[in-house]
Amino acid sequence: MEKIPVKIVGDSMWPNFHDGQIVDFEKYNGQTIHVGNIIVFPNPNNTNILLVKRVSKIVQKMYFVVGDNPDPTSSTDSHNFGTIDDSTILAFRQNHIAE
Repeated sequence: MEKIPVKIVGDSMWPNFHDGQIVDFEKYNGQTIHVGNIIVFPNPNNTNILLVKRVSKIVQKMYFVVGDNPDPTSSTDSHNFGTIDDSTILAFRQNHIAE
């Protein structure tokens, strides 16, 4: 299992991840992704930017993803760009909730 460190930028995943935090993710090689998992993928609107979002719904290998922050203006997610195809997933992490 290859680990990929990802730096969290912004507050879209607050309170579970914080701006500037380095989080280890597992490299995605076709493993099963579940609702509640967190995925890393290129922003569909600017592929130079990686996004970290929680999977909230899965339909035929298409993933609806959202930020954890309850403020809806704090996250660019599937509400803005639609679903994510599994071919774009770079890394994932099992469900994580702040302690």
